[in-house]
Amino acid sequence: MNGLARLGRFARGRSPLERCGLCASTLDPVHPHLVQIDSGKLHCSCAACAGVLNSSGGRFRRVPDRISLLSELRMTAEEWQGFGVPVGIAFFVESTPRAGAVAFYPSPLGPVETTVPGGAWDTLRGRNPLVGTLQPDVEALLVRRSGAGSEAFIVPVDECYRLIALVRKAWRGFTGGEALAGVVEEFFGTLRVRCGGVA
Repeated sequence: MNGLARLGRFARGRSPLERCGLCASTLDPVHPHLVQIDSGKLHCSCAACAGVLNSSGGRFRRVPDRISLLSELRMTAEEWQGFGVPVGIAFFVESTPRAGAVAFYPSPLGPVETTVPGGAWDTLRGRNPLVGTLQPDVEALLVRRSGAGSEAFIVPVDECYRLIALVRKAWRGFTGGEALAGVVEEFFGTLRVRCGGVA
């Protein structure tokens, strides 16, 4: 399944007849996801495939369910600009095939990818020890900047793709439209609740 098809499925909602992307068995509404390491593709999975393939140490890795708030992310505006992200929301993944970090940010056409300078990423990790606990390929540092402040979480990578799909679905016109801000705020509010914070 290509990236845009995957995002479309997230935006439309899961079908009751959704099937495992690996063995085609019918899936429960809540089910695991696997990342294919060499391509970064996200696959819906049954519990059996997730257990076997995740433990094999091979091409697939199971997406975990950790959500952690980084209450005091140490990142200056200049450092944010150094990541090459022109908008206020992005997520960062440590990619095994790239041997480094990659950033993605939302657009009306889906995720836009940019390579993160290694020195900048090392500096961020050094100043924020929790960032150093990211599981490669399957967890992300999700950051939303507003003015001089920022809000940051460590999240499963499938949550980031869900956000991308929500943004793509809600976007109107050249700037996103009035409804987009509400959709984004609701998403981040849900993250706060799920990690034990305040909505």
